[in-house]
Amino acid sequence: MSPEARPSAARERILDTAFRLFYAHGVRAVGIDRIIAESGVAKATFYKHFAAKDDLVVAYLDKVDGIWSGQLHDAAAAAGDPRDQLVGMFDALGNACRRDGYRGCAFINTAAEYEAGTPVHDRTLAHKDAVRGWVQGLAADAGARDPGALARALTLLLDGGLASGALDARPDAAAVAKESAAALVAAACPSPT
Repeated sequence: MSPEARPSAARERILDTAFRLFYAHGVRAVGIDRIIAESGVAKATFYKHFAAKDDLVVAYLDKVDGIWSGQLHDAAAAAGDPRDQLVGMFDALGNACRRDGYRGCAFINTAAEYEAGTPVHDRTLAHKDAVRGWVQGLAADAGARDPGALARALTLLLDGGLASGALDARPDAAAVAKESAAALVAAACPSPT
């Protein structure tokens, strides 16, 4: 990456601070002044990198997307063949739900704070569509009779597990979701012969 393309240290501090505060407290509850103060940048520096708070929120969601999608892909890849990957991706859910400070899905949480049709809400939908598209590809590779339907069911189950882990803090939410995913995959994908 060229020096011109590399994000500045100030931008990264702002984004890291926003990441921590938005996830812990919610996007609307955290003001720009707090982010500026805690990131240690000047107001002019903040606005040089982010013209408006919504621009920062979209950048935050981009960062969350990279982390969460990477965790899903890594968990799936560790499981082996596509049928096992469809179930193995739920190991990422288990790891997320056990993390200190876990507050559920950053995309669902953020979407709840924004109206449909806004750039922030649209970014949350783009993430969910991308995850579903990836799962649909795995479902097709696994020989699912209806890859789209299986992907929809599994991502709904994944989102439900993310929400349950935050709402009731029950440690078994991810395990129950993974068991349910295994049953869905077994019913939707013919056994290899």
